[in-house]
Amino acid sequence: MPSPYRALFAAPGSKGFSAAGFVGRMPLSMMGIGVVTMISQISGRYGLAGALSATIALAAAAIGPQISRLVDQHGQRRVLRPATLVALASAAGLLLAARFGWPDWVLFLCAAGIGSVPSLGAMIRARWAALYRGTPQLHTAYSFESVVDEVCFIFGPIVSIGLSTAWFPEAGPLLAACFLAVGVFWLTAQRATEPAPHPRGHQGGGSALRARGLQVLVATFVATGAIFGAVDVVTVAFADERGHKGAASVVLALYAAGSCVAGIVFGLLRFTGAPQRRWLLGICAMAVSMIPLLLVGNLPFLAVALFVAGLSIAPTMITTMSLIEEHVPRAQLTEGMTWISTGLAVGVALGSSVAGWVIDAAGARAGYGVPAVSGAVAVAVGFLGYRRLSRPAPRRGGTVEQHSEREERHVA
Repeated sequence: MPSPYRALFAAPGSKGFSAAGFVGRMPLSMMGIGVVTMISQISGRYGLAGALSATIALAAAAIGPQISRLVDQHGQRRVLRPATLVALASAAGLLLAARFGWPDWVLFLCAAGIGSVPSLGAMIRARWAALYRGTPQLHTAYSFESVVDEVCFIFGPIVSIGLSTAWFPEAGPLLAACFLAVGVFWLTAQRATEPAPHPRGHQGGGSALRARGLQVLVATFVATGAIFGAVDVVTVAFADERGHKGAASVVLALYAAGSCVAGIVFGLLRFTGAPQRRWLLGICAMAVSMIPLLLVGNLPFLAVALFVAGLSIAPTMITTMSLIEEHVPRAQLTEGMTWISTGLAVGVALGSSVAGWVIDAAGARAGYGVPAVSGAVAVAVGFLGYRRLSRPAPRRGGTVEQHSEREERHVA
């Protein structure tokens, strides 16, 4: 591992919470696709499978920020454990309902309950921020976490689909639930690195989404999520049309691998100047990288094009996390990070749905028009909101010590 990354783990407890975060984040990429595989194998109803996966994603988008707001107020241990128990109970109910053929409404009720799964990525980034706030190491830490995210998305679906098809249908979601339980309870047992809670009286009141800069970031990432959701669906259909459906997982893994490589390199660099400019450049690069997909004619070309397209993802996500720190009060940092995940989840649901409709109507190649249009929308929102991002919000609701620290850094 390059020395800047190795230096991250000199802080006591950093190895432990990072490892727990990796385990606890695996379900993010395993549960949805695992449910699709399970339901399609048991019942053959792909429509139901897709609807349940979308229900999990949308429920997580709705519930996740609320859980993170409670975490900011009361601490990770007090909130994450009960929220995780709800998600685990719901997952168990879903597996039993699928196995024994219970009514569909039970499946949807349990799928919605799985949405209470906490955003482990935001929890881990909040711990890094507590350790390295105001230092160059925080940029490296965010880069490392983006690489971890991509590793989860490279291997999670492969493991989940492989287990459900080779062992028994419920195996993928079952392992995802086990990862969640181990990750969350391991993380919350590590009290020394847990960020200090900020009771409601120390906050400005209301949601972190009231921050105008965060509104721009979330709106942009709805469009960005539509890119991801559409690319996944269209790539599977594209490979299927050419008689190699199984190759879709390899091609999509290269998409994530491109982001992983870029995240590693980006973390080694040190930047000066306004982060919002790098962020806007990253959004533009993501949009432009969708254009070659409209011209693909075979799977090798598609694999290369997606690998190149992936190079802009992690740097943009890393810069986004830095911008959240500038535009969201410290007492609401975890919630602010979770809102980005919410925007992505909503976008993924929209993008996959629209892409499916376009594929049915005009074929897979036409479906790549959906991520291209989504990229253009992301760029438009980014440019329209750029002035908001250029004006960092004051640290509303911080303590006097936090205000003084900010003023000292500004003078320095």
